Amino acid sequence: MEIFGTSKHKIIHGDLLEVLKTSVADNSVDLIFADPPYNIGKNFNGNIEKWATEESYLDWCYQWIDLCIKKLKPNGSFYVMTATQFMPFFDIYISKKLNILSRIIWSYDSSGVQARKYFGSMYEPILYCVKDKNNYTFNANDILIEAKTGAKRKLIDYRKTVPAVYNTEKVPGNVWNFARVRYRMDEYENHPTQKPIALLERIIKASSKEGDLVMDPFSGTFTTCAVAKELNRNCIGIELEDEYVKIGIRRLQLAEDYKGEKLQKEIRTFETKKLTATYNLNLFEEPNGKYIHS
Repeated sequence: MEIFGTSKHKIIHGDLLEVLKTSVADNSVDLIFADPPYNIGKNFNGNIEKWATEESYLDWCYQWIDLCIKKLKPNGSFYVMTATQFMPFFDIYISKKLNILSRIIWSYDSSGVQARKYFGSMYEPILYCVKDKNNYTFNANDILIEAKTGAKRKLIDYRKTVPAVYNTEKVPGNVWNFARVRYRMDEYENHPTQKPIALLERIIKASSKEGDLVMDPFSGTFTTCAVAKELNRNCIGIELEDEYVKIGIRRLQLAEDYKGEKLQKEIRTFETKKLTATYNLNLFEEPNGKYIHS
């Protein structure tokens, strides 16, 4: 196990269960966002996430879920994701331990051909849970979105004593439309299940305050921690894979190198072509930047 960073922004490199048992205090975390492997055969830096049976996958999940619940403060919030086929099991298990306030659908478009002989999956489910349904953080005003009834259609609510146009803003419902992270997006990192910044911004703004502690037990590209830091929250990111830890150290600006390796964002293929074109162009320029053959 290795620990990087400061008391405010910390990366723990190690096995999740060991880290939670030994390195995170009980009742210390304000907000947890958990996006575990889905047991669908994704390749994480050469490691295929596929358990021998569905039962063994669920047993492992129940272990880290229980530990996460122990780490939450009494007024803490817990957002958890998994594959659609496993979410019913999560729902039943967690509902016996926490209060589930919302069952959220993260909806997105497909990048290509989906299923041909059945209806392909176009969403991922998220459970939003709290320990105490009478005492938890929810900053409604920080996550308001446009209410088209009032903002666009200008409809009037005649049920009021004095009729007035409907509100122009509202708290989002439980269907969230955010694009998946694509290869050409600025926020892209080399990871098979990267979650978008906009998704984490909504969750962190809604369910934490400045100075609160946010934890991501499956940090991956460390988007949760990066957004938390940007929003003046403290964070703990837990990650097993060495390559992803390097992404986290770079994104949180904790160090410029890792074990002698300079940390820099991976250059994508289309960026390589641009760099090559720029370099070739510079070969035909004078030192003052004017073209030789102009």
